[in-house]
Amino acid sequence: MAAIGGVIFFKVDGKQYKAKGTFTYNLGGHKREMIAGADSVHGYKTEIKVPFIEGAITDAPDLDVKAFQSLVDSDVILELANGKTVVLNEACYTSDGDVTTEEGEIPVRFEGKNAKEV
Repeated sequence: MAAIGGVIFFKVDGKQYKAKGTFTYNLGGHKREMIAGADSVHGYKTEIKVPFIEGAITDAPDLDVKAFQSLVDSDVILELANGKTVVLNEACYTSDGDVTTEEGEIPVRFEGKNAKEV
């Protein structure tokens, strides 16, 4: 039986960070929303979804938080327990920048130009 969840690895520009908890990703593409009229469904509109990877990492003595939060034009990689790898290109850090002290947690969100599963 193959693993479907569990251990993951989170890397930015080739450097691995301490991934914590659940990560979420979206490969981007199109989001469709139906348009209803008074008489029937008239069709739909399409929006562009921005690809992203988000989750949390654990702070470390050698992590320069300010430099990490300033990252732009980065390659972000999320390696999943099921064997998939999610690659986000031309990405920048878009989280609020909050750091919690109880568990040294740093929420992270990177949004980029394109993403793919490999």
